[in-house]
Amino acid sequence: MRFLPTMRVIDQKDYQRIHDASLKILSETGVRFDSPDAIEIFKKNGVKVDNKKVFIPPQMVEDAIEKAPSKFKWAARNDNQSVMLGDGYVVEPNVGCVFAQSIDKGRWPGTREDYANIQKLHQSSHLPTVVGATPIQISDAGVNEKHLYMLYETIKHTDKPVIGICETKAHVAENLKMMEIAMGEKRFAENTCMAVSVNPLSPLAYGTETSDSMIEYAKKGQAVMALPCIMAGVSGPISLFGTIVLQNTEILAALVLTQLINPGNAFVMCPCSSTAYMKRGNYVTGAPEMMLIDVAGLQMCHEYYHLPSRLMTGMTDSKAVDVQAGYETMQNLVMGILARPNILHECHGVLESIMTVSYEKFIIDEELISRVLRVADGIDTSDDAMSLDLIMEIGSEGSYFTHDETFKRYKELWEPKVSDWHSYSEWKELDEDILVKANKMWKKRLADAPEMMIDKELDRALLDYMKSVRS
Repeated sequence: MRFLPTMRVIDQKDYQRIHDASLKILSETGVRFDSPDAIEIFKKNGVKVDNKKVFIPPQMVEDAIEKAPSKFKWAARNDNQSVMLGDGYVVEPNVGCVFAQSIDKGRWPGTREDYANIQKLHQSSHLPTVVGATPIQISDAGVNEKHLYMLYETIKHTDKPVIGICETKAHVAENLKMMEIAMGEKRFAENTCMAVSVNPLSPLAYGTETSDSMIEYAKKGQAVMALPCIMAGVSGPISLFGTIVLQNTEILAALVLTQLINPGNAFVMCPCSSTAYMKRGNYVTGAPEMMLIDVAGLQMCHEYYHLPSRLMTGMTDSKAVDVQAGYETMQNLVMGILARPNILHECHGVLESIMTVSYEKFIIDEELISRVLRVADGIDTSDDAMSLDLIMEIGSEGSYFTHDETFKRYKELWEPKVSDWHSYSEWKELDEDILVKANKMWKKRLADAPEMMIDKELDRALLDYMKSVRS
């Protein structure tokens, strides 16, 4: 048996209050959808529509909650890498960074090479990870081909479950076709092979690209992840509880749309809101209030709606891999992991309020994640783990250090991969800063990565399809 620590920030009696408030907002205030296709879907299902605003009745929300699966298999190209989302943890690439950073080059606009590098690092990670998404924007490709290059690099260098990109309707269709080519038409049709992450235009609106991305994915039976990024005091109420209600309402609106299109479609709740830095009105990720808002959302997800979840867990507002980056990242990771999300998000090297990804922090964050995963694993409280016979055998005269039981089990203890646990004299002799050590580690992992993880036939098929689309 294990005792597993879990964090809660609101009382269970508040769940029904939040849900009832969300139903009232959805039915009486409504949610704006800018996509004509989304409006048409709601109209066909008898939803009251006023221009672009839809008024979703309570029973339709309840039906959608009932239809959505509590867990689902997320199929990878290599089935050994597939995951059951809703059980345990997986780590997801970041979404939204614009710049890359390293101690060698400083800070620069992301490139296609950086995108591929990050996919290779996720593939080689010792953590359970998924791949894809937009961990960094690429500045060396045109607006009509970025989505093709990003998914191509993901497929080429990984064999894990894939997250796609929220884009225009045409671009989303192209990415889904590429994934179908990679997975095989039959396997793609029969499995959830891809997920898309979508953000509302808070408060209470969904843009055209966001809505169309949800529609295209749901039509193909692929997963939708709805993550409001509300700023309390700017795009949501200044009160944390009010922002929790608004966030919940926006997620439920997306859930209803996906279930109207494809009942039973995989759906992931992603509370990802924060507060604003009110002196300047900008988004911050290191505020304690951020995790209070989102842990409450996770409680609703797991204990009231019983749906899979994702949580941003490793952010910082620091511009460098410094002490601020360390304590803000660890604050968010600890609070996040103890709320038990199924996906850990924005936790692999992010700096500057998710504007920059640091190669060195990517490596350091892997260790921080492994630390908090160990904490979440709790304490073995079985009779065997009590070690009563051993304690009585050793008494006050013996030593545990050389005992067979210690040799048998010492590898169960967590050990760092980056941090230094040597004595001062050994550390002084090594004379290696942690950033220098992390720098060497990411470079070695990229050097050891295979040229590609697909055969030449699939590579040619993908390139031919991309060429046909671009022409």
